[in-house]
This record gives sequence, structure tokens and C-alpha cells, in this order.
Amino acid sequence: MDHLADLKKFATKPINEAAFAGMSKAYALVMSKSDTRYVACSDPAEIERVRENFLKKKLGLTSGDLDGSIKAVCEAMKADRTKSRLTFYYLLAEHHGKLDLFVKA
Repeated sequence: MDHLADLKKFATKPINEAAFAGMSKAYALVMSKSDTRYVACSDPAEIERVRENFLKKKLGLTSGDLDGSIKAVCEAMKADRTKSRLTFYYLLAEHHGKLDLFVKA
């Protein structure tokens, strides 16, 4: 799968390729497994996992409309039955202004 091409389908702003490369490296193991490669927006446990493990632990967010941002990305990607976790996480990080966390200095 061409992850950058997938992201380009959903990105509304210019893609931060350095951040995307950092994310690709950080989530290479997750993306290599068929059971973790995609985000299931219809699964409440999956939404909780994204909120707790990505938004709170990885991005360090503690306040704001975390569930609302997840729902917004679900809505933006609704046409795609298989929502790439890498694209999903990139869009969330972009939404919260946290792409710089993935850029290696």
C-alpha cells in the first residue's frame, strides 16, 4: 500500500513529509500487521484506544474535544472502508497541531 498516496486522498493542507516519514517509521510495526493496520470507526473500543493511546499518550493531549476530533476524521475518511491507521493518525496529529512531534531533528 502506498501510504503517502492514501494520505493525499484525505489531506486538506499541504502534507508535512518529514512528519509523515517520522510517523511511518514510528508505526511501521503496527502497519505491518493486518489486525492493527486499520482503524474501525464503528468500534467503540477502537475509538477509546485511539483516544487513550494516541491522543493522550503519544500526543500528550489532556483537554479539548478529543472524541470530536476522532469523529471528524472518521467522517472525513468515511468513503474508505479500510481506514489506514497511519493516515488516520496523521490527520489527528495535524488537527491538534502536533505533527512536529514526529519530525526528527
